[in-house]
Amino acid sequence: MKFATRCDVDIKSEPMLNPNQCQEADNSQRENQQFKILVVLCLINATMFFVEVFAAFAAQSTALLADSLDMLGDALAFAFSLFVVYRGQHWKSLAALVKACLMLVLGLAVLIQAITRINNPVLPEYDLVGLIALLALVANTICFTLLLKHRSDDINMRSVWLCARNDVLVNISVILSALLVWFSQSHWPDVIIGAAIALLVLSSATKIMREALPSISSWRNRNKTLASESQVL
Repeated sequence: MKFATRCDVDIKSEPMLNPNQCQEADNSQRENQQFKILVVLCLINATMFFVEVFAAFAAQSTALLADSLDMLGDALAFAFSLFVVYRGQHWKSLAALVKACLMLVLGLAVLIQAITRINNPVLPEYDLVGLIALLALVANTICFTLLLKHRSDDINMRSVWLCARNDVLVNISVILSALLVWFSQSHWPDVIIGAAIALLVLSSATKIMREALPSISSWRNRNKTLASESQVL
């Protein structure tokens, strides 16, 4: 569905706008759409975090715990993204960097949990794991679909879209781990897939960092140049 902007309005009914005004109107409309979507995503992920974290401890599942921490990271990341929607590009790059750092911490936490499970093997309750993971897959598919057309808007929305894409892959992996635990009656599928999810999160975090850092560096250099010029004047 294509939303009309002020630039699409017939010039007979509205005064003609110059290109800068048209661009500002389009940007404002896009930012409003982004804000509404991020609010929905934040609520979905926050709700699913509480559902999954309780289920993860009840089922004693590393894979489901990894997914729940990923949900928490996304909820916090989406909340920060809301803060920068109406701000400049450097703020959006900073938001992406914060999200990447948060993803790094969560990924490392899950890796530690996986190592702990190796030394203390526990068979997860695969039926509960599969059910909750399926519910999370439905929730994240909704998020992914909402973000699809906004993934190229800016680095802030791209990083959010990457989070949503990873979530769908993670949910599928957790469902697979539940099936493998049921089939093998072993805790190893849960540990291995939990560790793989953590590596996926770490990989995405480094990718977001590589995209965000040059923009932040460029902004700092530009500010230094402006400060130097002002001192000269």
